[in-house]
Amino acid sequence: MCTGQCARCLGLSLIPLSLICIIANALLLVPNGETTWTDNLSLQVWLMGGFIGGGLLALCPGIAAVRAGGKGCCGAGCCGNRCRMFRSVFSSAFGILGALYCLSVSGAGLRIGPKCLINNVWDYHFLETQGSYLRNDTLWDLCEKPPKVVPWNVTLFSLLVVASSLEVVLCGIQVVNATLGVFCGDCRKKKETPN
Repeated sequence: MCTGQCARCLGLSLIPLSLICIIANALLLVPNGETTWTDNLSLQVWLMGGFIGGGLLALCPGIAAVRAGGKGCCGAGCCGNRCRMFRSVFSSAFGILGALYCLSVSGAGLRIGPKCLINNVWDYHFLETQGSYLRNDTLWDLCEKPPKVVPWNVTLFSLLVVASSLEVVLCGIQVVNATLGVFCGDCRKKKETPN
């Protein structure tokens, strides 16, 4: 596979992953689909790891990689697609940083657990469990408000962990691919025009 085709394939994979991260983070802002709990959301939700890191910072390299898979600024001539590949290297490096940010915030959100009301106290009641509450779903019902906040957070933060892990891998592959594209060019043949 040529570097241009590979870049296009990677970009078309990164774009939906970044949109998944944005949507998951937006859903974390409304536990159980209700907006009445925004004053008591956990810090990891407000850090916007899915929106900023896994979302916008991974969307840019996705778009750059798709553009790098097209014809370059000089067509198929001397530099071919190298200019766009060069931009894609740096964009993908920022994408790795964004995806790592999303991964770390989401992992912390899973380990710490949600902020919820138990016995009239709003707190991180699962903090001491060091993430073991994830295996014991009987503890999940202890949260009185917001209703069903634990499965809501576990599902969405798990989705963010998986999506951002894939983004790290895809952006890393694109850094290597785009670097090869800068130094070696694209192997696609120029289409012959009939005389």
